Amino acid sequence: MDELNKIAHLLPFEVLTDIKSRLTDWIASGGSWDDPYIKQQVRYAKRVAERMGEMRDENTNNCI
Repeated sequence: MDELNKIAHLLPFEVLTDIKSRLTDWIASGGSWDDPYIKQQVRYAKRVAERMGEMRDENTNNCI
């Protein structure tokens, strides 16, 4: 969860709320924070954050 908190500011609100909802549901259903499903959600968040960074870079370059 620490990894997700570190990149949360880079994610669109909808993505962040969806991931947090999935994680909450997973834990509530008896899952563990160490399960592969949690790691998968963090990997997804990182990919989205990277893409958002690429989009910002593209927009910055287009404005110059």
